[in-house]
Amino acid sequence: MTRNRKIAKGLRARSHSGKGSKSVRTKGRIIGDKWSKTIAMRKDLTLKKHIPRTKLATKDSLRSMLKQYGMVYVKPTRGSQGRGVMKMEKRKAKPKYSYQLGLKKSRFTTYAAAYRAIRKDMKGKRYLVQKGIRLLKHKSRPFDIRLMVQRAPHGGWEATGTVGRAAHPRKIVTNGSQGGTIYSTVHLLKKHAGPARRKRLLKQMDRLALRTAKLLRRTSPGIKELGLDYAIDGKLKPWILEVNTVPDPCPFSLLADQTMLRRIVRYGKAYGKTYSLKCKKAKRGK
Repeated sequence: MTRNRKIAKGLRARSHSGKGSKSVRTKGRIIGDKWSKTIAMRKDLTLKKHIPRTKLATKDSLRSMLKQYGMVYVKPTRGSQGRGVMKMEKRKAKPKYSYQLGLKKSRFTTYAAAYRAIRKDMKGKRYLVQKGIRLLKHKSRPFDIRLMVQRAPHGGWEATGTVGRAAHPRKIVTNGSQGGTIYSTVHLLKKHAGPARRKRLLKQMDRLALRTAKLLRRTSPGIKELGLDYAIDGKLKPWILEVNTVPDPCPFSLLADQTMLRRIVRYGKAYGKTYSLKCKKAKRGK
């Protein structure tokens, strides 16, 4: 067994909750769904500049966002692991409208037909429509970046790690649970930015994450950790796609360097959190 595999095995043994759950919830109030977090974060002018335009999904709001941006993501206000997320596009060629959910791709000649189909896939749940950000790609696969921020044992907040996630070749979401591939953040960014630019970008992402944590904790004092999903566009601007109040650190266990994982587990242990680090579907990048 290699040294890294031994480390990961040891961490799993120490951090598993014993109940088959992904994590044990901390005490205290946790802020609600994605829409509530979006509303709260948009009140901060700095954060607002890094949040893609987002609305509650209705027939009219989806149509107007498509008209304005050409491509949008439609996602449930509650849920995790990329489940239920759809990508919808308005095309110049016919058929004019298309959307994808999982491996299923559908095309429609009219907006009315497209909306009827998308409504069916919503299954009566409340959804958001978000401006689509064209992600940077690795080997023709779009990728995003997960950043963990946690309460530190000595007090205050710290950004404790980042990991890159490349989408499954035939899917629109990057989540490891949806077949995504895990890479180090530097590995994914090095073809798009030099060392100095990467350093500035990572520091900027850290600052935005810490600002988000302090903001959300004012109304949700139970928050001890967050996982922010960042899209990086072609101009190397970071966009906060989503903020997870129960982040899964499992992808960090697939990195060759286990330093970040050890820190995340140690910080979590300090505030009573345990993790199950069994990545069943995520793949290790090569």
